[in-house]
Amino acid sequence: MPPRANPTARQGRLGAELRKLREAAGIESRDAAAFLGVNQTQISHIESGRFGISEQRLRRLAGFYECDDSQLVDALVDMAAPGFKGWWEEYRGVMPPTALDLAELEHHATYVYVFELMHIPGVLQTEDHVRAATMFVAPSLPEEDRETRVSFRMHRQQVIASGTPYDVIIHEAALRMRVGGSKVARAQLEHLLQASDRESVTLRVIPFAAEGFAGAGFPMQYVGGVVPQLDTVQIDTPHGAEFIDAAARLNRYRTRSEVIDKAALPQDASLDLIRRIAQEL
Repeated sequence: MPPRANPTARQGRLGAELRKLREAAGIESRDAAAFLGVNQTQISHIESGRFGISEQRLRRLAGFYECDDSQLVDALVDMAAPGFKGWWEEYRGVMPPTALDLAELEHHATYVYVFELMHIPGVLQTEDHVRAATMFVAPSLPEEDRETRVSFRMHRQQVIASGTPYDVIIHEAALRMRVGGSKVARAQLEHLLQASDRESVTLRVIPFAAEGFAGAGFPMQYVGGVVPQLDTVQIDTPHGAEFIDAAARLNRYRTRSEVIDKAALPQDASLDLIRRIAQEL
């Protein structure tokens, strides 16, 4: 079987984690290849996500690497399982690969923490909000493609429908943006209030009046993995989603989230603020 031309982010992450285990054990790729009875190129392809790996081989490698973290190994086995096709596969070839990777990441999340400064989080946007935002950002986009983006964004809401814990902090600035005009903006705020009724959703606001807050430029989505080693931070860039999984950087984002938490109002006060802003529209 030829190597995958374009591994998904999840496939690439599996390979990267196997490489980390090998390097932590001080084992060269040629020695891992000799252990499995394959050539060194195959190990390279596995670690780049271009080749899959069976459960048997993965567990053998983990033993060879002296990894005694059974929860991590089990999580990697789940990542390596073949044959799973998520709803996002319907959009392959019509949506950017990074968008599909984000949907897959959210699907497998054990929890999601989101901080947005200037935008309503994508998973909590209404159809009209998505449509208006897309029209503003890409006015020349054909209507069919624009509606595909709307449909994809609506499908992403499955992450909260599934009951995955979803903790959101939004700055007041994002709530006051009249994307699509006052009517659309009011409906968007009402949608946020409805979403907060879900037991799995926590919604808090950082008001303009928050003392000492200086978090401009730090929007993020922190996605919990089955084990902490598989956590991922997703940030938006002009070229699409970027995924961060280096341990040191994850620690920095965890620390940053603690600072952001302290600046946010409690949920009841946050919802009251959202209601007041909606009444002003």
